[in-house]
Amino acid sequence: MKVLIVEDELKTGDYLRQGLVEAGFVADLARTGTDGLHLALTGDYDLLVLDVMLPGLNGWQLLQSLRRSGNALPVLFLTARDQVEDRVKGLELGADDYLVKPFAFSEFLARVRTLLRRGKASIEPTVLRIADLELDLMRRRAQRAGRRIDLTAKEFALLELLLRRQGEVLTRSLIASQVWDMNFDSDTNVIEVAMRRLRAKMDDDFEPKLLRTIRGMGYVLEASD
Repeated sequence: MKVLIVEDELKTGDYLRQGLVEAGFVADLARTGTDGLHLALTGDYDLLVLDVMLPGLNGWQLLQSLRRSGNALPVLFLTARDQVEDRVKGLELGADDYLVKPFAFSEFLARVRTLLRRGKASIEPTVLRIADLELDLMRRRAQRAGRRIDLTAKEFALLELLLRRQGEVLTRSLIASQVWDMNFDSDTNVIEVAMRRLRAKMDDDFEPKLLRTIRGMGYVLEASD
């Protein structure tokens, strides 16, 4: 993950960059708002850490310019300005979070990780596909060749797992832990029964067949070449 820090206080900027690098991130540092805006617009960053009081453009102006350009880069404001009006202004301009100085680095790092997870989630697909099979995660609907497929909650979760890991052979123990949140018991046939019912709904009446049983190993969802 790549983070851009725009901070004119020398010690604070260096401290944040070093801390992020030690935590496993790639971190760049700009000392002015003008330089920060240029890097934010031209660099491939996952998060912008932005001070308000900056030479050149201030943080609010930088954020305004960034949003007007259509850039949706997540922004964490860091500032000594702790008045409610200042926090509200930053959020209304499009900031995602606000942290008031002084702060503990552990809290800063937690905020960074939360925003990065949130940003990653926002770009994940909401519809999973293979061949003519579609699973709409938002509407909780499945269809194949334009025909609606009615699934139970467990069948939906099972198909979602198979689609997210399509092409991989999924073992019974992995399926049990991911879908049923349990350890696999060799004496139970719950997975086999669920797979048989899912196959009947999404495969039996269609071509090509997508769900295969790999004897002694598990199951795989894949389209034939």
